[in-house]
Amino acid sequence: MISTWMGRNALSIILAGGRGTRLDPLTRDRAKPAVPFGGPYRIIDFALSNCINSGLRRILVLTQYKALSLSRHIDQGWRFLCRELDEFVDVIPPQQMYGEHWYAGTADAVYQNVFAIERTKAEVALILAGDHIYKMNYALMIQDHMDSKADLTIACLTVPVSQASQFGVMAVDRQRRIVEFVEKPAKPPEIPDNPGLSLVSMGIYVFSTRLMFDVLMQDVAMRRDQTTRDFGRDIIPEMIRQGYHVKAHPFQDENRKEQAYWRDVGTLDAYYEASMDLIAPDPLLNIYDRNWPIQTFSPPIPPPKFVLDMPGRRGLATNSIVCPGVIVSGGEVHRSIIGTHSRIRSYSLVEDSILFDEVVIGRNARVRRAILDKNVFVPDGFTIGHDQELDRSRGLTISPEGLTVVAKDEDLRRFAISG
Repeated sequence: MISTWMGRNALSIILAGGRGTRLDPLTRDRAKPAVPFGGPYRIIDFALSNCINSGLRRILVLTQYKALSLSRHIDQGWRFLCRELDEFVDVIPPQQMYGEHWYAGTADAVYQNVFAIERTKAEVALILAGDHIYKMNYALMIQDHMDSKADLTIACLTVPVSQASQFGVMAVDRQRRIVEFVEKPAKPPEIPDNPGLSLVSMGIYVFSTRLMFDVLMQDVAMRRDQTTRDFGRDIIPEMIRQGYHVKAHPFQDENRKEQAYWRDVGTLDAYYEASMDLIAPDPLLNIYDRNWPIQTFSPPIPPPKFVLDMPGRRGLATNSIVCPGVIVSGGEVHRSIIGTHSRIRSYSLVEDSILFDEVVIGRNARVRRAILDKNVFVPDGFTIGHDQELDRSRGLTISPEGLTVVAKDEDLRRFAISG
């Protein structure tokens, strides 16, 4: 259980301004943390739910790029906290506190909001990325930070060395003190006792707040002309060099599976694979766990409906997630995620795909290995994901792994004559 002191004196800061260019076109109109995931959720719901489930109910969300969708989602789904009890989820747009520039990195985002952080009077600051999928009890990490009297604690996990160049990689001593930290090295160092594996940062930090202010101010003084100010590239290596007590905290997974589950859904293919994790008979990520619920905005929508009214015209879905408001009217859905208020019309077939909200699939249409953003209209007899060259000629996005992605509000009827 979280201590009363921790609940009152810890502040969660979620960095949610990411542009997510590798997720284009899903991020053309929304920030990466606002991208839908798993049907009714947004990516940021996982970090927010982790905070609430950890007993941390004082949260700042720092936004920047195209934040309207994200701000609206938080306003609709995360206003149940009690301000009178000093509980809140506050969305803070860029303040341009120190000049007319946007955030130059993760550390700069926190630095430019020091006044908002100071007003909370928090003694401990938990800094999170708003664009990862995982389940974690942050209270355990904060308690570890306090017990060890560390200046900074960093959550870590082991990954194959072939993947480690995407992360900050660390070396630790036997007391888990970090003695070296390198951001995204071309040749990641391996764990001495575990060849083939590297210890990497999850981008989750616990600071003693006053010390955090000091090191951020010091960093600005040292790097006045530097265009990027980042925790992984700048703050952490400098703190280690100066002899601060920087400690690693091993990831303790609340998903409670054989293997720890943590996903960075920064590319279209990674996003697709993490989404497909959810539809397996025994999903890698358990979103049905009542002991660790993932919360989101839940509007009053009728249940899904499957229409079967004659032989050969079956409305069915297998190994799929089908959200409220969906009508599968004589079509078939297999191994897919169907967002709210979508329509699957007669004799159509959707396979291995992700449909966001309010997508319409016309009669006799075929969709395979595709992501269709919100409000996409697929006309009768149309095909998506069956011919990459044809999809590409229509201006659709094809991922490195051959996934077809259709942007928001795309009405494909304009291709119906040639398609």
